[in-house]
Amino acid sequence: MTDAAVDFLDDDHPHEECGLYGTYGHIDAAAHTALGLHALQHRGQESVGIVSYDGEQFHSHRALGLVGDNFSSEEVIKQLPGKSAIGHVRYSTSGDTALRNVQPLFSEFRFGGLAVAHNGNLTNSYAIRRSLIERGSIFQSTSDTETIIHLIARSEFGPVVDRLTDALTQLEGAYSLVALTQKKLIGARDPSGVRPLVIGRLGDAYIMTSETCALDIIGAKFVRDVDPGEIVIVDENGLHSLKPFTKVPRKFCIFEYIYFARPDSNIEGKHVYAVRKAIGRVLAQESHVDADVIVPVPDSGVPAAIGYSQESGIPFELGIIRNHYVGRTFIEPTAQIRNLGVRLKHNANLGMLKGKRVVLVDDSIVRGTTCIKIVEMVRAAGATEVHMRISSPPTTHSCFYGIDTPERDQLMAAQNDLPRMAEIIGVDSLAFISLDGLYRAVGEERRNTEQPQYCDACFTGDYPIRLIDRDGGGMPKQLSLLTERD
Repeated sequence: MTDAAVDFLDDDHPHEECGLYGTYGHIDAAAHTALGLHALQHRGQESVGIVSYDGEQFHSHRALGLVGDNFSSEEVIKQLPGKSAIGHVRYSTSGDTALRNVQPLFSEFRFGGLAVAHNGNLTNSYAIRRSLIERGSIFQSTSDTETIIHLIARSEFGPVVDRLTDALTQLEGAYSLVALTQKKLIGARDPSGVRPLVIGRLGDAYIMTSETCALDIIGAKFVRDVDPGEIVIVDENGLHSLKPFTKVPRKFCIFEYIYFARPDSNIEGKHVYAVRKAIGRVLAQESHVDADVIVPVPDSGVPAAIGYSQESGIPFELGIIRNHYVGRTFIEPTAQIRNLGVRLKHNANLGMLKGKRVVLVDDSIVRGTTCIKIVEMVRAAGATEVHMRISSPPTTHSCFYGIDTPERDQLMAAQNDLPRMAEIIGVDSLAFISLDGLYRAVGEERRNTEQPQYCDACFTGDYPIRLIDRDGGGMPKQLSLLTERD
């Protein structure tokens, strides 16, 4: 959601860019894809699209908005026949919010049709885009995904898998993708494995998707994660795998465990809900404070708050109730409405807060705008003390790997020390989980400073993949199809 009318409702969390779903060999391919995208709605709320193949033709339906708003009718699903399909939900970090950027993107090639859906950010996309334009390529969108399509088109290899491999070897960044041809469903992850992708099976049908929760919704069985640097091909002969890239250290995004993934998903061999509870337990060990009640900032703070409560022995209560039906609003975000915006989404449960020493548990602080309002609301409800505990280390750096985060000058933790942050937010105390504590919660002894086990660049500035576009200079924040650029 990028329009101003809704941004102010949820502007203090990073946002995942996309969710992917692809299926091969099932008569209800499009319907299953729509259901899978429902389960992945948390990964992107700006747009949704599905492309199917019926053995003769590709069919496509793409739209702005939520899955339920666009794919809930039988009429729409009937327009997407076939036993194979791929789908995509999007929150933009590269490219603006417009129908031209809604994925999957479809193109006709010499070898036939190809649809591609992509999650993540390419860190050399702009440089390659400029080179392609100089050689005559015409771009119709502003998304990274179209860069992949043009590289496939210009490849001198014949088979589509070879063309895709050739394209991916020219790219750097964090990505997972699914692609659909007349004969194949293809999935791939970047060599560092920053963004997730899993394989499932339902009878004879194969599925590739961002999270296991999208398998659960249709009763499919989890098979395995797609490995970093792996290309997986599903066709009439079953599942095949290629690993054409030079092996590099695994750098899965640790924020998936903190916030992005659904708590009922299993990712990279770990149950997300269990990890978040473990984070809460470590947080309590590191920053215990005497209090009467542990209150999560819903919904993302709930598992960590449960863990904190269990470790500390302080009762857990739903002291803040979330309105799950806010959705998009027609109200223009005037200054007055912005001040009320948090209350559209959260309301204090007075009986659990009045006269209490409260520990608020949340997953992160980005700009700090929402947590200021939350604290004000809790104090207005009669809390005698308000302590805030955060289940991630301070977010001090921007993400360039597919997560929407502000520039550093807008990150509260990048501009202020801990006492000043506590003062601005209005809490009696503020504490974040330590970096080593976070690593212990995900099953490591500590962070390996020489070779970190995860991508944690948003906390450390230690970027594991080269930022070619950023460091090369001249990269615009937004590409435009209307403005000529040198």
